[in-house]
Formats: sequence, structure tokens, C-alpha cells
Amino acid sequence: MQLLSPSRRFSDDAYDKHGILRKEIYEKELARLKEELAKLQRTITDEGLRIVVLFEGRDAAGKGGTIKRITEKTNPRIVRTVALGKPSDRERSQWYFQRYVSHLPAAGEMVLFDRSWYNRAGVERVMGFATAEEVALFMHTCPEFEHMLVEEGIILLKYWFSVSEETQEQRFQARAADPAKRWKISPMDLKSRELWAEYSRAKDEMLRYTDLPYAPWRMVDADVKRHARLNCISNLLEQFDYSRDLPPVPDLPPREWSHDDNRTAKPHESYIDRLY
Repeated sequence: MQLLSPSRRFSDDAYDKHGILRKEIYEKELARLKEELAKLQRTITDEGLRIVVLFEGRDAAGKGGTIKRITEKTNPRIVRTVALGKPSDRERSQWYFQRYVSHLPAAGEMVLFDRSWYNRAGVERVMGFATAEEVALFMHTCPEFEHMLVEEGIILLKYWFSVSEETQEQRFQARAADPAKRWKISPMDLKSRELWAEYSRAKDEMLRYTDLPYAPWRMVDADVKRHARLNCISNLLEQFDYSRDLPPVPDLPPREWSHDDNRTAKPHESYIDRLY
């Protein structure tokens, strides 16, 4: 049984024998938080906020699942996800932060980075894709870059999803056993299993340089996915003084039904097979 937190929202009977929030309660609470995200979305557009949220952490820590829950009920033109792949030769010749800058939000937008410029302090460092000099330069310039963003008026939130070695391995094994999830295991993921200690040291040094007063890291205990999602979304909402009012019910006038007897229907063979 997990140790009780003084701020825990629910009583003991809401958790199963393993200390995990029961599914029906989790889903109800998640639905409530999604409604709050819809309210926050209105404030983002009404006040022209520019928000950047970074999701970092080890492979299989649950970052993507949390991002998915945040975006399920929001407008993708307002709340959008950025998940960049391997940089091109041209991008590798640019200023390191340059390809991320092009994805920063305009007024009325919130951008969720599924991994970010912190790749340099983590995977690029551990896997040898960046030199020691490049990593050292990143450690010293990243605080300056983030200070520029904050001074510009961008709201910057940084979440690190922390997962134990045992839990990560369980998730890798589950992915390997599920044909629909095997795509989530990349060669880089497999290599990361061998380099747990190296990633730990890289993370510790990264935090020493970049846990900043104006852009602090917020650590998420991610060993239980349900808890990580709820805790992260709750904390995200707490960072904003947004309107708690529900959007007004739209006034739908009576519909005038149109019956165009002269319209030519599509031939039956134009439709795809109706298998369901």
C-alpha cells in the first residue's frame, strides 16, 4: 500500500489493495479534469496566453499517455502537441534551439512538447550524438534561453516523469507482448535499458543546471499511470487563474429541413464496404 499523502483527494476505500485508484473513480476524476481543461482553453484564447509545457522523462514513463488525455477534449488549433523526430542535416547545422523556436506558441495557444530541447542533456548526451563541448554549452545557455522565453511573456512549465527501473521494465515487457504496441519500442529504447545508470547521472546534472527559479522542474511520480496523469493535469490547472464558468449553451435555432427531390444520389457502388 502506498504511503498516504496529506493532500490526497480521496479516502482509502477509493484505492484497491495495491494502492491504485479504482478505475471507475479514476475515469470520473479524469472526466472532471478534462472539463476544467476546456475552461482553461477559453481563458487561453480570451486572454491571448502563450503557454509552453515540456514533458520529459525516461522511456515508457507515461508522458505520451498524459499528453493524450490533455488533448482529447481540447481544440488542436489551441492546444497542440509537438513531437519532433530526428533532426535533418540542415537542422543539425543550425543553432541548437532554432528548430524548437519555430514551434513556440502565438497568442491564444498552448504547446505541449513531447520531449524538447532537453534531448541534448539526455539521449544525445548518453548515446553520444552530442559532444562533451556541445552538452556543456547547452547546460550554460539553456537557462538563458528559457529566461528569454519567460521575459517575453511565455508561460513555461516543465514536467519530469520519474519512473523506477522495475516499472519501466514491466512496461517494456507489456509492449513487447502486445502487437499493437510494439511500435513503441525503438532501438533507442532497447539501448536505454542497458544505460539506466548513465541516464540517471545525466538527469541529475541536467537538474543542477536547469532547475531554475523562473522555470522550475515539476517532478511527477509516474510508477502508477492513473495517478501520474491526474496529478500532472491537476498541477497544470493549478498554475492558472482561469474562469471556472462553463461555456454558455449555444442557442441552436429550429432547423429547417431540406428535401431536395431533384438531387441525384451517389450510386451504391461508390460507398466503401459496410462491414459494420
